[in-house]
Amino acid sequence: MSQQTQTPPPETEYVTTTRIACDGGDGALGHPRVWLSIDEKLGYVECGYCDKRFVLKKD
Repeated sequence: MSQQTQTPPPETEYVTTTRIACDGGDGALGHPRVWLSIDEKLGYVECGYCDKRFVLKKD
């Protein structure tokens, strides 16, 4: 059985809403803007372009 290690996301941002946009930052060096939805049960979502993780803040 092989053991997998998870690589931490390159960047993590804590947010207060479940619907967020990611454009990779850095203006022209970013990526196309994508809209992401955080599953409240999971608590986070990762951008498919830049792997940035958006974590939903708990109250």
